[in-house]
Amino acid sequence: MAKTQGQSESVIARVSQELAALERRDWQLWLIVAGTGIVAGAAFLALLYPAAILHQGTVHLELIVSREAFVGLAALMILFNTYMITRRLELRRMREEVISTSIQNELVRLQSFTDPLTEVYNRRSLDDMAARFMARARRLGKPLTFLVADADNFKEVNTRFGHLTGDFVIAEIAAMLQGAVRGSDAVVRFGGDEFLVILSDAALAGATVAAQRLEKTVEEWNKAGHLAGFQLSLSIGLAEWSTGQTLDQVLTEADRQMYAAKEVHPQG
Repeated sequence: MAKTQGQSESVIARVSQELAALERRDWQLWLIVAGTGIVAGAAFLALLYPAAILHQGTVHLELIVSREAFVGLAALMILFNTYMITRRLELRRMREEVISTSIQNELVRLQSFTDPLTEVYNRRSLDDMAARFMARARRLGKPLTFLVADADNFKEVNTRFGHLTGDFVIAEIAAMLQGAVRGSDAVVRFGGDEFLVILSDAALAGATVAAQRLEKTVEEWNKAGHLAGFQLSLSIGLAEWSTGQTLDQVLTEADRQMYAAKEVHPQG
């Protein structure tokens, strides 16, 4: 199933920003650690320097610290390092949560726009996706064609073989559509047994080639004998979008072409 580039970039950009913010906080912790080390070292030298006595070319250092001061300093260092380790572990956990939550949210979003039976886009996703395709075609001056495919006499499949077999055939049609088009195109389950394909960078002539490839795939599927005594066929309509047309207008033209093709196929 094709995924629009804008959606991918949006998710990647959001996750990148959140991870960058966490990375900045991690660097801030390291700067605090480094700064604290420098200050502690300077303070230690300041304590040692007055006790330094030059004697025959050597430096003799002597420092007397009370037990309470030593214990207090050691406790302070332990607490500080414990705090820094805890903060770093927390940042690591937050990174994992950002990545995990972003992936889960993206999966939920995709599922809301995906037909569970066929795993292609559903009707709910069509308006937004078509708008993206049309905006891209308008911006780049590229052709854009819509293909509508409807299974002929599909009620006979449910009547003769049952609804489970009907679901199997619907899923097979979706798979054949995906195999007949490119990864940059989008397949949408438009209705019960009706599908829509948005063919990017494809004029009517190129879309006709894709339709012929689909028909050939259906013919091979029938030869495999999946349904005894039944021949699957699809009525296909094509309409090339032009600047200024709305989605309803181009789909109306594709439907008109599809119903014209259905007149020569068995009705159901």
